[in-house]
Amino acid sequence: METSAFVKWVAKYLPGVTIRIIKTLNDTSNPLPYLFKTLLKPQFSVDGKWEALIQENVLVSADYVAMDSSAPLKKRDSMGKASGEIPKMAMELWLNEKQLTDLDSLIAQNGSDAQIVAELFKDTKKTLGGAYELNEATFLEALSTGQAIVSDADNVGTGIRMDYGYLSENKFGVAKLLTDSTYKYWDDVQKIVDKATLDGNAIQVAYTDGPTINLIAALDQTKQLYAFGQNFVGNNIPAPDIDQLNAFTKKRYGFVFAPVNRSIRKEKNGKRQTKKPWKAGSIVYTSAGQVGSLVYAKLAEQNHPVAGVTYELVDGYILISKYRKNEPAVSEYTKMQARVVPVISNVDEIYLQDTTTIQA
Repeated sequence: METSAFVKWVAKYLPGVTIRIIKTLNDTSNPLPYLFKTLLKPQFSVDGKWEALIQENVLVSADYVAMDSSAPLKKRDSMGKASGEIPKMAMELWLNEKQLTDLDSLIAQNGSDAQIVAELFKDTKKTLGGAYELNEATFLEALSTGQAIVSDADNVGTGIRMDYGYLSENKFGVAKLLTDSTYKYWDDVQKIVDKATLDGNAIQVAYTDGPTINLIAALDQTKQLYAFGQNFVGNNIPAPDIDQLNAFTKKRYGFVFAPVNRSIRKEKNGKRQTKKPWKAGSIVYTSAGQVGSLVYAKLAEQNHPVAGVTYELVDGYILISKYRKNEPAVSEYTKMQARVVPVISNVDEIYLQDTTTIQA
């Protein structure tokens, strides 16, 4: 590795460019907002491991006791632990000889710094975005299933499997499929809400995919309950839209639906494909707020930087590096590395319903 051929601009603009890119990625008005940024808090791991405690966390009543008597001893909730090594993510992009020549021409023609920076740092935006995309894909799969499984078929490198220990008693199916308009979905919802109440939890948000929300809205029971709440009389009851549905569910059950409609593009061996990481038909009922942590560790290269390479640490865990190689031909590289993984730890507050599985 050698120093970037454009080190003057890299040294001057890389810190500011990464800040602007991250601001754009984190912008709440972003057409593709990142749920992991909202529902996970960053957490540094000294030993490079992630860990999630699995605890019943059930509230029991205290007892009235006589004066000067001892306090009654209660049994402690059962506790388990899910843990593992924090995996490493990485990607790199490069400017080939033709692109470098074009950039040289732009500089020779006295192009503005803004024009030069726009061309030189295109790959920086893509690699930072790539880290966010992988975090989001892993988190959405994990939240909708309780597991994150990345197979070798979808990944260049090592496949991973993480199980966050969703409680079996907090997993539910359905009496009928949502495609059956006669299914009384809200009867099953009441059971889930009642279970959460017994556990001392208040369901405030139900995360699920858009098609599932549409099927729920089209059910006969949904339309009848919504019409009753609106004092509507008639036979041709329309299906409520998402705003109407949320107004109804908030008033009657205390929660709202949060649509998760996200696609992630993956690339392997030069071929790209689009996947939806959220498991279709899964509904995750939980309280508002964060559900876990984005656990990260320090990279080896942070402690052992390579001479000639320009580095920038972003978000505390994403290491961007820019450098030059001359094999097989001169090229300018942008590389992203991170050791980070989403960890869902509030499993005692999560109630998972699989609407594709009929349960007696």
